[in-house]
Amino acid sequence: MKSMITIKLSIFLAVLSFTVGIASAQDIASLYKQVNTSVVTILTESRLFEDSHQMNIDEGIGSGVLISEDGEILTAAHVVNDAEKVSVKFINGEEIPAKIIRSAPVADIALLKLSWMPKVYKVAKIGDSDTVSVGEQIIILGAPYGLEQSLSSGYISGKQKQKTRTSGFVINEYFQTDASINQGNSGGPMFNMQGEVIGISSYIISESGGFQGLGFAATSNLAKKLVVDGNRRWNGINGFILDKELAWMLNVPINGGLLVESVVRFSPAYFAGIKGGFETITIEDEHLILGGDIILSVNGFPLTKEAFENVDNAMVNKLDFYKKKEFVLKVLRGGKVEELTINFKS
Repeated sequence: MKSMITIKLSIFLAVLSFTVGIASAQDIASLYKQVNTSVVTILTESRLFEDSHQMNIDEGIGSGVLISEDGEILTAAHVVNDAEKVSVKFINGEEIPAKIIRSAPVADIALLKLSWMPKVYKVAKIGDSDTVSVGEQIIILGAPYGLEQSLSSGYISGKQKQKTRTSGFVINEYFQTDASINQGNSGGPMFNMQGEVIGISSYIISESGGFQGLGFAATSNLAKKLVVDGNRRWNGINGFILDKELAWMLNVPINGGLLVESVVRFSPAYFAGIKGGFETITIEDEHLILGGDIILSVNGFPLTKEAFENVDNAMVNKLDFYKKKEFVLKVLRGGKVEELTINFKS
C-alpha cells in the first residue's frame, strides 16, 4: 500500500513539474511577443588609428531598447562610445540614424536619440531595479553574433557593486545572471516577467571569449540616475584617469589628469580641437595610448584623483557641471599648457 502511494505521489509530482514547465514556457513566449518590438539592433562605424598611425574603419554591432516616445534608446556605452556613425535597426528592418546624447562609461550605459520615429515600435517601461530579488526569473533580448531578436532566459543570480579607478570612482550596481550574454548582446534589455526593463546587458566573465554562465547587466535605476534623468553628456573622449604615480611618470605638472587616448570625429571634443594618442605602451599592466592631450582641469577645477573621487559632489556643485554648455579645459600638449573650449549643444 505504501509503495502504491509513493508511486502515485511520484507521478503527481512529475505531472506537476511538467505542467509548470509548460506554463513557464508559455509565459516567456507571451512576454517575448509583448516586448520584442521595443528591442533594437545598434549598428556603428568607427575610425580607429593603429600603432602605425594607419586609420582603419571598424563596424560594430550591439543591442538596445526604445524607452520613450521621443526616440530615446538605452544601450551600453562601450557599444557606441567610439562611434562616428550610429544607426538603429527595428524589428521590421527599418534603419534610422541616431546620435549619442549622453554616456556614462563609468557604468557602461549610454542614451541615444533617433533622427525620427519608426513606423512600427513599442516603448518599453523601465522598472524599479531596487525591488528585484536574487532568484527572480528574467529574459534578455538582443543580437548575439548578429542574430537579431534572440531571446535567452535565466535568473538573477546575484547583485554586484563595483568601485574602480578607471570608472571615475563611481559605485556601479550590476545584476549577475545565468541568462546567455554574448557578443552583440551588449546594450540589450533585461526584462522582468512583467515586461519591465530592469537592466542593460554589459559584460561577461569568460576564459574562452564565449558565455560561461556569468553575465552582468547594469541596473535600470543606475541607468535612470546617470543618463535618463541625469545629464552625463557624451563628449567623444576616450581616456584614462592618471593617479599620482602615473602623472609623475608622464611629467604632468599636477598629481593627476585625464589622458586622452582617442577622440571621436565630429564629437564635441573633436570640434574643440582635443587630440588623441597614437602610440600604445604598457605601464604596470595598464595599456595606455600616448601622444595625445592630458586634460589638467575643467573650468579651473583640477582633475586629480581626489576630484574624481568626488565627481558626483564637488565637481557638480562647484561647476554646475550638468547644466553648463561651455567649458574651458587646460591641457598639457607637447610639454606646454594650452587652453581649449568645449561646447555642448544639448
